Amino acid sequence: MAMKSRNTSRLLKALVIVTAFGVMTANANIASAATKTITCYKGTTVKKVTTAKCPTGYSTKKPAATKPAATKPAATKPAATAAPAASKSVAYDGTFTGTVAGTVTASDLQVTVKGEGKGDVAGMDALAGSGAAAGCDSFDDSGTLSGGGNSIKFELKSTSKACGNAGAGDNMALTGDLIITGGTGKYAGATGTLKVKGSFILKSTTEGASFTSNFTATIAGTITTK
Repeated sequence: MAMKSRNTSRLLKALVIVTAFGVMTANANIASAATKTITCYKGTTVKKVTTAKCPTGYSTKKPAATKPAATKPAATKPAATAAPAASKSVAYDGTFTGTVAGTVTASDLQVTVKGEGKGDVAGMDALAGSGAAAGCDSFDDSGTLSGGGNSIKFELKSTSKACGNAGAGDNMALTGDLIITGGTGKYAGATGTLKVKGSFILKSTTEGASFTSNFTATIAGTITTK
């Protein structure tokens, strides 16, 4: 009888020990769960909590990363090119007076011309030129009209003439076209045609002789500038 009591007492002690150990283990697991941190996601919001579950609306599943929408490069317009400047026409109409210095050769008359003009001369009232006259056959000449820092260059068209009886004291009539071949200042690159009509006195026909004679002329036409 005493033996049975001792066995029962031992069994009870063992049960008490096992029960106590179970309670301790459960408490340890609860404490461990209470201190464990989990990461919760809601859209782009991230929250870390120590509860067993995420708050309402949150999930432990990390949302998939979204790729930024592809953007098309802005269309580029070609650079605008400046339109070429329009050509401008300038009327020219002047009356000139001056001198012709001539030298008689065996085949022609070498001349140098200087004069001043009045009228609608676009500020270019100084005439200078030189050339050779072979009577009504031809009159080759080149020169300039200048003034105010600007000028135009010209050449007499091959059909230009200085006609007369070719005797001493005779009046020589000049007719022809001045072909504009360029210029300076605001007339750089100028083109156009000016008609010339004029006259001078042929004071000598002796070969080797030189003379100076007055002349008058009108020069009119259109100058085209760039």
